[in-house]
Amino acid sequence: MTDLLIKPLQDAPQDAQDATGDVEAVDRPDNPLADWLTVPDAPILPAWARNWASVRANSGAFVKVTWWHGRYHALRSPKYAVKVIGYSARGAYRGGRRLWPVLAADDHTRAVKALRAQAKAKPDDVVTAAQYAVAHRQRTETRRWRWGTALGLAAASAVALHYASLGLQLATGCMACGGLTAIGWSDEAQILDHGTPPLRIAMDAQQLNDALRATGLLKPGKGDDEGPKVNCIMGPLRDGNGWAVLFDLPKGGGKTAADVLAKRTAIAAELGVDEIQVIMSRVRAVAGGNAGRVSMWVADDDPYLAAPTASPLEALDSFSIWDAVPFGQDARGNRVSIPIVWQSMFFGGLPRRGKTFSQRLLTAAGLLDPYVRHYVCDFKGGQDWIQMRQVAHRLVLGAEEDAIVAFRALLKELLAEMERRFALLRGLPTSICPEGKLTPEIVKRYNMPFVLFTVDELQEAFLAVDDQEREEIINDMARIARRGPAAGFISNYASQRPDAKSVPTKLREIITIRYSTQVTDQTSSDMVLGKGKAAQGADASVLSEEHKGVGVLVTGPASFVTVKADMLETAGFNAMCSKGRTLREQAGTLTGEAASDPGAIAEASGVTVSPVLSDCLAVMRHSPKLHTADILARLENLDEDYGDWDAERLAKELDDAGVKRTTKQVNIGGKNLAGYRREDLEAAMPAELLDAR
Repeated sequence: MTDLLIKPLQDAPQDAQDATGDVEAVDRPDNPLADWLTVPDAPILPAWARNWASVRANSGAFVKVTWWHGRYHALRSPKYAVKVIGYSARGAYRGGRRLWPVLAADDHTRAVKALRAQAKAKPDDVVTAAQYAVAHRQRTETRRWRWGTALGLAAASAVALHYASLGLQLATGCMACGGLTAIGWSDEAQILDHGTPPLRIAMDAQQLNDALRATGLLKPGKGDDEGPKVNCIMGPLRDGNGWAVLFDLPKGGGKTAADVLAKRTAIAAELGVDEIQVIMSRVRAVAGGNAGRVSMWVADDDPYLAAPTASPLEALDSFSIWDAVPFGQDARGNRVSIPIVWQSMFFGGLPRRGKTFSQRLLTAAGLLDPYVRHYVCDFKGGQDWIQMRQVAHRLVLGAEEDAIVAFRALLKELLAEMERRFALLRGLPTSICPEGKLTPEIVKRYNMPFVLFTVDELQEAFLAVDDQEREEIINDMARIARRGPAAGFISNYASQRPDAKSVPTKLREIITIRYSTQVTDQTSSDMVLGKGKAAQGADASVLSEEHKGVGVLVTGPASFVTVKADMLETAGFNAMCSKGRTLREQAGTLTGEAASDPGAIAEASGVTVSPVLSDCLAVMRHSPKLHTADILARLENLDEDYGDWDAERLAKELDDAGVKRTTKQVNIGGKNLAGYRREDLEAAMPAELLDAR
């Protein structure tokens, strides 16, 4: 057989051999047995039976449906019993009506009546009278033996049942009842109610077609014709905790997959579920799709209300920023990871929806890579980012005037570093820098670690400056986000006010990765995720208050997914900050403010420092001196526990911490008021920390 398949190829011209050089012998056009030996590509098994997970899911769905129907009909069994009794009585009546003519020998009665009529008409006709007498006698005899047979069978059955076992008696009674019910059952009547399980248990193609037709995506039918239907390429079948279906819209209707995605809410309403349970996406050509092919998954329940999953980053000892960062899970429980090298990110959404927690996941990944340099700006100034002082090359906290000044200086430093890197990259040979971008070798060899630039509560910085300064800040940040990735700059911005002023278009439109927690409407959603994204199905306004830590992630022009972000609580993030500092100390990459910050050094050294002293140093990190009233206001912003403190208590606590004030009055902007100098607070730190600096 092998010689038979290969010989024609050997005898073929050289051009034919070259043209088919990469084709297997069986599939060659010059093989006379090619058609006969062609193996079909169509799979033998249906989609639901091609893997054990799908088999288990669909088997489980069958059990659920069976259990649901069992409970449904068991609850209605008394009603069914009454119906059966009624139909049995009707059956007995109908049976009696049909049996009576047989027992009464009605088949003989017509002839008897006819002969009797003839005999009355011709009383002298002896033959007719004799025929009448014979017919009458035959009818009487027929009646007797038929009644006798019926009564005999009834008596015999009664005697047999009397001596039969109880089980046989019940079985016979049920059979008799069933027979009578069948006789008495009308075609239009039903004994069992028609139970329709809710969508969370069952879904079929008819429901899908009805929903699409109700929303105007399918043309209505005429008369008895339902109209065009979708072509289900796969399913509906069980997929995890929901139903999956892959379908093509019918041709001739003028509708596309984009039209289906735009009517997600209406489709969900027709299916009887919340729109958060309906996950739809267009199937592109690369996956075998077309402009009218849609992948739909409908969850049994809200898939995002489960307890969040702990971030796997928290258990790692180290991480490479070159790898995709584990971020969360989608509705089906699939892991969602984000590659952040060469990217810029923007996080938006309403307050207290998990926006900062989600943003910190990407920064946390950078903590575990000692070749990532952190620049962090938290314009809220609370506890969320304060422990970044252990790692951050630059750390800006708060939105006061001194913090804004420090922020603008930080931007200028980043721009200068970016230009320095580009100049160095341009001078490197292509053997080392083939694409004009960072490589793992360049990062270590030329001391150019990735720069992770994190900015939280961005709107506070814009609101704290005038329009001219705001425009300058926007230009600087946009320049970093636009040109910085090639030089190893990763921008990570967040704002809780998704409007044109807080999230300028010039900055927003150049961000490559966007994530939005709940917002108020589709306009706000598009502000964060991009213009027109809500119409494509990427709509964060469908999220509710219960969806904390859940958001819509857009990673490309046509790529988006709703994600429940991993949980990384503040305590875990702070522990990762300590771990990140240790990694940088071991690698010799601890630089900037983290290397000299007294609070960070104290935490890293395990030296106990008065909390109020450490917090005061944190709020004064950008100012050499502050008035007492300003310190108290910043302390309250840092931690609500300071809300009931006054100047006397602050003075007492700092005095107990060993602070010796060189002066009780400080002059700031021409105002000479009670206050503190930062150098006096630093002098109260333990001596070993001062030596370490």
